[in-house]
Amino acid sequence: MKIKAVIFDLDDTLYDCTGLLIDASRKRAAKAMVEAGLPCTEEEVYKLQKELTEKHGPYHLVFNEIVNKYHADNKLVNIAYKAYNSSEVSEIKPFPDVIPTLKELKERGYKLFLLTIGVHERQEKKINTLGLKPYFDEIVINDQEIGLLMEDCIRDIAGRYNLNLGETAMVGDRVREELRIAKSLGMATIQMLHGRFKCEPAVNECDKPDYKIKRIFQIPTILQLNNMGKTPNILKILAIGGGTGLPIMLEGSKTYSKHLTAVVSVTDSGRSSGVLREEFGILPPGDVRNCLVALSETEEQERELYQLFQYRFNKGSLEGMSLGNLLMTALTDITGCFEQAIKKASKILNIRGKVLPSTLANTHICAELEDGTHVEEEFNVRAVGKSPIKRVFLKNNDAVPLQETVEEIMKADIVVIGPGSLYTSVITNILVSGIRNAIRNSKAKKIYVCNIVTQPGQTDHYKVSDHINAVIKYLGKGVLDYVIVNNNIPRKDVLDKYQKEGAAVVLMDEGVYNLNVNVKKADLVEDLNQKRILWEKQDLLRHDPDKLADSICRVYANLPMLSQ
Repeated sequence: MKIKAVIFDLDDTLYDCTGLLIDASRKRAAKAMVEAGLPCTEEEVYKLQKELTEKHGPYHLVFNEIVNKYHADNKLVNIAYKAYNSSEVSEIKPFPDVIPTLKELKERGYKLFLLTIGVHERQEKKINTLGLKPYFDEIVINDQEIGLLMEDCIRDIAGRYNLNLGETAMVGDRVREELRIAKSLGMATIQMLHGRFKCEPAVNECDKPDYKIKRIFQIPTILQLNNMGKTPNILKILAIGGGTGLPIMLEGSKTYSKHLTAVVSVTDSGRSSGVLREEFGILPPGDVRNCLVALSETEEQERELYQLFQYRFNKGSLEGMSLGNLLMTALTDITGCFEQAIKKASKILNIRGKVLPSTLANTHICAELEDGTHVEEEFNVRAVGKSPIKRVFLKNNDAVPLQETVEEIMKADIVVIGPGSLYTSVITNILVSGIRNAIRNSKAKKIYVCNIVTQPGQTDHYKVSDHINAVIKYLGKGVLDYVIVNNNIPRKDVLDKYQKEGAAVVLMDEGVYNLNVNVKKADLVEDLNQKRILWEKQDLLRHDPDKLADSICRVYANLPMLSQ
C-alpha cells in the first residue's frame, strides 16, 4: 500500500531528549532526593542513575533501587519522580533536519500527526519550545495519568481523518512501545536510532521495525521508494569500487535495501594485502574485509567487527598485519578458493548482502604516464611525485569477471560507481571487460559518485569534469545516467590541511555541462565533529554514509536533492 500519512513520536525522535532533557532531569531528581534526606551527595545519585540505566536498561526502577541501597524512606521515590518529570524543558531544539523534512513531507501531500505520551503540561511546553505546531495536521498529547491506550489514540486519529492504517507510517524510537503497537495494527514502522532505546532488542517479530534510520531526512526517500513498490526486500543496489569509499556507501544503503552487492577491486598491492598476496598467492583481501564490516547487520556488530578486523599487530613478525586480512587468508586456504572464502566469511558474519570480486584473475593495475613511462602495481600507480596518469590498464588483458558478478549487475535497480580512488579503486573494476559490458547492458540507473577531494598522485588538479571524463573514457559515452557531486565546501582549517598535503576540494566547472550527463548536487560531507565507527584513522573528509545513500536513492526515486 502507498503511505499517505505519518505519525511521529516526540522524545528522541524529533529532538535529543536523552542528551538534553534526561541529563537535566537526572540532576533535578538527585537534588530533590538529597534535599529530602538521602544520605549521599547529588553527584553520587546522578552517577548512580546513569550506571543503573546503562546496566539494566531504560525501564529499570532506578529510584526504587537507589532508595533501597541507602535504606531510605520510600517517599523519596515519588519525590524523585516528581522532580524528574517537572515541566522544565531547558534549552531544547529540534534535530537540524526536522523542520526541513516536515516541510518537504507537507509539500508532497502527506498528512502529519504528532502523538506523544507524558505529563500533559510538560509535553505541551516541549512542543511549543520546539516550534513544531505549524507542521502537523494534529498534535495529540496522551496524558500518562488519565490518557487512552496508544492503540486507541492511533485508531482515533485514523478514524477522524479517514485513514487506512495500512497507508500510515509510525516513526518512533522505542521498538517495544509505539512501534510494536503500530506494527500490530498493520502500519509501516520506522525506528529512529537515537537515545536510550536505540539498542533495545526485539522480543518478537512485531518488535522489528520495517526501517531503521539515524536521520529524519531519510523519511521522504523511504516513503517514496515504498510507494514505488521498492521496499528493502525488493530494491537491489549494486556498488562498484574499493578502498574506504565503497564500504561507506554500503553502510548508508542498509537503510533502503536488503539486497546490497559490493563489487570490489582486486588489484591492491600495498601494506598487509600486498604482503599476503605475495607470500600466499591470494587475491588482496583488504577491500573485501572492509565491505564485510560495512554490511554487518547492526551498528554494535559493525563496531565490534571493525575493532577486530582492523586490528593491526604492532610487534613481532606480524607487525603491521591486519587480523581481518589473516582471517580471509585462512579461509581461502581452508576453502581452496578466494570466492568461497568470501562466501564463508559472509555466512559467519551474517552480513546483509553480497561481496564479490570483480575478477578472480591474479592481475595488477598498470599505468602509462604523460611522460611516456609505464608503471605496474597499485602502489606505483598511485605514487606521488610522478608524471600524471595518461591511461590505465590491467596487466592481464584477458581477465574475466565472476558470472555471479555479471548476473548481479544485470539484476540491479541501481548501479553505483564510486566513490573511491578514481583509478585504483573505481576504474580498475571497469577495466575488466565483462564488468564494463554488463554495466553498459544493464537496465539499472547508473550513478557515478564523484570524490570530494583530489588524491595526490592520481587526480592532481582534477575538477568534476575531469573525474567524469575519466569514467566515461573507460565505461563509454551515454552509459552514465547521473553524476552526484558534493556542494558543501568544508571550513577553511580543513581545506588548509589538505592543501599542505597537495590535495584540494573537487570543484564544479563549466566543462561538466558539455558532457551530456545529468549532474545532481548535494551536501555529502560528514560531520567532522562526530566520531565515526569506521575509518576514523583515514582522511578527514569523507562522504557521510547516510547523506550519500539518501542522495543515491533520491536520484532513483526522482526526489529533489538535499542542500546544505
